[in-house]
Amino acid sequence: MNLFKRDTNLDAPLASGTRAARQTRNDGNGRNERFGRWTEGIARGMGTPWFLMILSLFCALWLAWNSFGPEEWRFDSAALGFTALTLILSLQASYAAPMILLAQNRQDDRDRVQIEQDRQRAERNLADTEYLAREVVALRLAMKELPDREFVRAELRALLADLEIERGDNSSQDSKGHTDE
Repeated sequence: MNLFKRDTNLDAPLASGTRAARQTRNDGNGRNERFGRWTEGIARGMGTPWFLMILSLFCALWLAWNSFGPEEWRFDSAALGFTALTLILSLQASYAAPMILLAQNRQDDRDRVQIEQDRQRAERNLADTEYLAREVVALRLAMKELPDREFVRAELRALLADLEIERGDNSSQDSKGHTDE
């Protein structure tokens, strides 16, 4: 089991029945993911004003108790430079730094995936825009080939004139035919 193994395909979920999903469950990567989320939560918490205020209050109480408290109840001597407090703060700092780095690495992985998805989305949008532009040009060209209003009116006038001429010929034939009888 490699504790430092990083999953490179973070944007694709694992299907529950696949070999990769079973291997993930077996090699402890799920535990690594939980640990990563836990450390990210701690790193996020350490970056808040509340954490700094609580840590400052803790140090102030520690110093006050070990300076002004009853002599027999003091557990960290001011004469030795508050050695226990120094060790506690050093231990906290030694764990905080790797947790912050782990959180940054995980965020970098998420950012990399997000950038790739944004790039793909931008490519799709560009392709869609180019397609729509070609369609608009095709429609404009097709509209140029369509008859305009004046052309249709002229054609209708010509048809109406032809109908009137034809009706005139029919009525003269009817009048001729009517006189013959």
